[in-house]
Amino acid sequence: AGTGYSRWRDLAVTRWREDATSEDWGSHVYLRDAHSGRTWSAAAEPSGRAADSYEVAFAEDHAAFTRHDGSMTTTTEVIVSAEADGEVRQVTLVNTGPRAREIDLTSYAELVLAPPAADNAHPAFSKMFVQTEYLPEFGALLATRRARSPGEAGVWAAHFAVVEGTVAAPAQYETDRGLFLGRGRTARNALAVHGGGALSNTVGTVLDPVFALRQRVRIAPGQMARVAFWTLVAPTREALLDLLDQHHDRSAFERARTLAWTQAQVQLRHIGIDADAAADFQRLAAPILYADARFRAPADAIARGAGPQSGLWQHGISGDLPIVLLRIDDIEDIAQLHQLLQAHEYWRMKRLGVDLVVINERASSYVQDLQIAIETAVRSSQSRPRLGESLAHGVVHTLRADLMDATSRALLQSIARVALVARRGPIAQQLAMMPAQEAPEVVARPVMAPAPQPPYEPAPAPDTAGLEFFNGLGGFDKDGTEYVTVLRDGATTPAPWINVIANPGFGFHVSADGSGYTWAGNSRENQLTPWSNDPVSDPAGEAFFVRDDASGQLWGPTAQPLRGNGTYTARHGHGYSRFLHEAHGIALELLQFVPIADPVKVSRLTLHNRTAQVRQITVTLYAEWVLGTSRGASAPFILAERDADSGVLLARNPWSTAFAGRVAFADLGGQQTAWTTDRTEFLGRHGSLADPAALRGHATLSGGGAAGRDPCAALQCTLTLQPGENREVTGFIGQCASAAESLALVARYRPIDVDALLQEVSRHWRSLLGAVQVRTPDRAMDILLNGWLLYQTQACRVWARSAFYQASGAYGFRDQLQDGMALAFARPEETRAHLLRAAGRQFAEGDVQHWWLPHSGQGVRTRISDDRVWLAFATASYVQVSGDTAVLDEAIPFLDGPPLQSGEHDAFFQPMAAEASATLFEHCALALDQAMELTGDLGLPLMGTGDWNDGMNRVGQEGRGQSVWLGWLLVRTVALMAPLADARDPDCAARWRMHAESVRAALEREAWDGAWYRRATFDDGTWLGTHEGQECRIDSIAQSWAVLSGAADPARALIAMASLGDKLVLPQEGLALLFTPPFNTTPHDPGYIKGYPPGLRENGGQYSHAAMWAIMARAQLRNDPQAGSRAHALFALVNPIHHARTPAEVARYRVEPYVVAADVYSVAPHTGRGGWTWYTGAAGWMYRAGVESILGLRREGQELVIDPCIPAEWPGFEARIDVAGAVYRIEFTASGPPGAEARVASAELDGLALVCGTGPLRVTLAEGEHRLRIGLLRGD
Repeated sequence: AGTGYSRWRDLAVTRWREDATSEDWGSHVYLRDAHSGRTWSAAAEPSGRAADSYEVAFAEDHAAFTRHDGSMTTTTEVIVSAEADGEVRQVTLVNTGPRAREIDLTSYAELVLAPPAADNAHPAFSKMFVQTEYLPEFGALLATRRARSPGEAGVWAAHFAVVEGTVAAPAQYETDRGLFLGRGRTARNALAVHGGGALSNTVGTVLDPVFALRQRVRIAPGQMARVAFWTLVAPTREALLDLLDQHHDRSAFERARTLAWTQAQVQLRHIGIDADAAADFQRLAAPILYADARFRAPADAIARGAGPQSGLWQHGISGDLPIVLLRIDDIEDIAQLHQLLQAHEYWRMKRLGVDLVVINERASSYVQDLQIAIETAVRSSQSRPRLGESLAHGVVHTLRADLMDATSRALLQSIARVALVARRGPIAQQLAMMPAQEAPEVVARPVMAPAPQPPYEPAPAPDTAGLEFFNGLGGFDKDGTEYVTVLRDGATTPAPWINVIANPGFGFHVSADGSGYTWAGNSRENQLTPWSNDPVSDPAGEAFFVRDDASGQLWGPTAQPLRGNGTYTARHGHGYSRFLHEAHGIALELLQFVPIADPVKVSRLTLHNRTAQVRQITVTLYAEWVLGTSRGASAPFILAERDADSGVLLARNPWSTAFAGRVAFADLGGQQTAWTTDRTEFLGRHGSLADPAALRGHATLSGGGAAGRDPCAALQCTLTLQPGENREVTGFIGQCASAAESLALVARYRPIDVDALLQEVSRHWRSLLGAVQVRTPDRAMDILLNGWLLYQTQACRVWARSAFYQASGAYGFRDQLQDGMALAFARPEETRAHLLRAAGRQFAEGDVQHWWLPHSGQGVRTRISDDRVWLAFATASYVQVSGDTAVLDEAIPFLDGPPLQSGEHDAFFQPMAAEASATLFEHCALALDQAMELTGDLGLPLMGTGDWNDGMNRVGQEGRGQSVWLGWLLVRTVALMAPLADARDPDCAARWRMHAESVRAALEREAWDGAWYRRATFDDGTWLGTHEGQECRIDSIAQSWAVLSGAADPARALIAMASLGDKLVLPQEGLALLFTPPFNTTPHDPGYIKGYPPGLRENGGQYSHAAMWAIMARAQLRNDPQAGSRAHALFALVNPIHHARTPAEVARYRVEPYVVAADVYSVAPHTGRGGWTWYTGAAGWMYRAGVESILGLRREGQELVIDPCIPAEWPGFEARIDVAGAVYRIEFTASGPPGAEARVASAELDGLALVCGTGPLRVTLAEGEHRLRIGLLRGD
């Protein structure tokens, strides 16, 4: 097919995922006739267009692909250079027709330049660090990866074309994958090829890098042209330019061909094999790369022996590499072992990592003779001199069957990619016995005679007039509680606009196009269906299909994966999403949600026949199983089956060490009449969800599938719809601890009232989000505060811990503590539970796990300095809000684990529960005491390997750098905690206050820079965040927390916040920067933050978390007469609704307008572009900034504390508080001179006047409904 990958040392040059069915990853060349517009590709992929004839030849030194398309013959030769780190793909075009042809040849490869595992784990993160450029003198594209640490090896890549023939147009290039493919598209229908336009010639920080070059050649009748596309890699720019010089001529390809052939002969002679043996080894390599059931044990043996990866560890086998298994029981067959050892060396020489496992199955009385022969063969093989500099990983394991338990033997047979038996003869003989690859079975079904059908009435256009803040693509409905996206005329959102829908242990996210993924238990470690992390293509891993059985027409309720004509509408609400689409006279509505507790995704498809004809419709539900962290890693081990009694499709991944016993399920409400668990059957070889082979024409699913096949769940039912009739089909996807529990859950949900279930979910969310409802002059502010911010915090941050751009699954120690503070007003019990959970992740020494996986307890121990302080800060804040001092006496055990060694910055391991325990207060006290011990020579807290900003991990890595920001946080934490310590440990409280005063004095003495507070000192004493620096001259959080601590000199605090406004707030761009200028070339290494391109994420972009602190600081700065106006202006500036009010703003901001983005980029060409959305603690802080800081509504135990800081121009606002059985309707009315700030001057509760002092108004919360009128007076 022409697919595959390119690797350099241990780095992936291009992106690849194991997918034996679709097999669409690799370096490609597209061809397009410039006059007719007809497109094809140099090999079978990625176009998928059938050729008149197609041939592939694999040799030791090259691969060749030849296809004939009409009068054009295309031959592609692929060679790996023997003299340089590089490859060449030469495409030869022969025009056998009677007229001249002009052909565009366009190369395309997705760049990685990183370890494959790192790219696979988090592609969006990995992609950010690659930068590209164009060298016109060579016509070459260059790319490099910005280093995140000093020890990271350099990597540079180049891509260029050498043309032999008539060039018909100037070369073009592209390195932005989004521009090349187009949103919602894949390599199969890339916009840059099928759209007919020119490449954009974009280079730089492109966020999703590719190499793409275009050359147009003119080929006369009977003539030919050649274009050689080279890709070269080197450790430095200089070395790469030398390679460019050496290869940038027409003779380079012939030289590469000759040297590759010579090298191949040398390698074969070195191993001692001929070309036929090498060809056999190549055939065996295929199932090592792409799991193939033909090479594995029989399906029943795979199922019978399946078990966890940990089952191999007792034999010293990691299971991280593919395994080739040889079973041998007779010394007469030792030749097969010798041959397989040659194959192993051959694969390693080709940099294919494989573990070879040899099991001696000789009867125990003769086992030792054979064992000696086996071990002698292995030693002999390993003692031979190695050819070349490096080999791939992979070792040989020799085991004796009589010393193994039956479970281990069965497990090895179950998971081996290639299972060979020595007595069956040489490799060539065993290959000859392999069955040919069969096309999956597609079952024909009787065709319903089509009735004459009049043209269907066009679907009514959706009404967008009533949507608030409609921007051409979407707007708010239902009083702001739904965001409605309307996709017309092929349009889609610039990036996936998703909804995160979850309960505490289960959930999914889904985009406006209908793509998404589902998880159970842990959103990273136990994905049920694929998390794509691909905002360009947004591929679907689940889908509903609808087929008219008369016409064979196929469509669905969502824009992905099968886009048709007409309008697609998505309605994202709190706890649910709806999708509406009408085509072919059938109106579809898909409702998706999860119940408040059970691990099941409910998807109800409603079909309405709007025609006057009887319609026979087949509905298909499809899910692509992952049951782990990635589909490629887990698919070979998944066992999928159908429960015969219920018809439910089940799947489990016994290979998983954490979730091995769990059983996933898929069901169509019991209505299914056909099914398959074979993904290859459903999609077809090289197929896709845009055109599933199993749904073409009138086919039905076969009921097939077996262990060892590519797994999925696909279920079908057939409906007959009378004219005007509505029918419903409900699909369920989920996972339980066992098959019995899964089947019981499905049985309980099949007859369930879906509407009643949804109402229960809606009541749950209304109860949480309705605790505070406001109506202010700023409608955009109301929409966020009345639902979306708290929904984002609870559903995404606390429960899902996953979103489109990041799937964590972990608890961050400081992260969810801060999220919990936002929930304390409405859900104090949720906050309380997490405080105890977090305290339980503290070691007896006082430090904590920076993050941990809740299902296993594994996590990372670090030298990051602020985590422990947040425990005390969050605890004291919770007690202040809830009045629950009893929580301080709750006993929680410590963790026990190895401390970090000298020079060790972090360690990932699974700690044990310690015997010792302490009260929550004692946990907090220990944390604070340790934080105070870690004080530097200036009297400031030590920075460690990062404070709040993890990216500044090398500012204080040697143990001397000090943090100004952490000083302010520590001072504020003591102010909150010391009153709680007065009654429990007065000496401790006094000691804390004394230390806090010492830190406060040091901050004023050492950290003031003249117009703002500095950020930190490096280990060598150099200041960071000073006007004398070239980069990061001023940092936002050192200024905002000077105010929030309540400890800074008031005059200095005012000046510092003015500097923040002048230098970090960019009104025209709508940004509030974290610091400026970004790091780029500074000789002082602050940490991995410098690896980000300037202006991205923490490196000088808007990091929204810090922007929310700036809002709160402005509101707290009451010695500023414009505090309320400034605070609200900054709130409005960072409000995502205001970043996407028009089509132009949508195109710039790109991401969802209804939730907060963690970051917004600040440097061209991405200025104003939203970064990673949903999964950010900024949502909770923005909620607090709006409700507590600006509107002045706080809860302290049984009191409502009212102290608004509203803009001078507001006439007032309204609020409704509903907590603990008390409902307060509050009306604020401002009077006095216009333009002045307002304070509480009068109050009336249920008709009775309240006494108002000079400070905040305090109202005791009482059960029942109450009306509170508050008069705000402007000026003095």
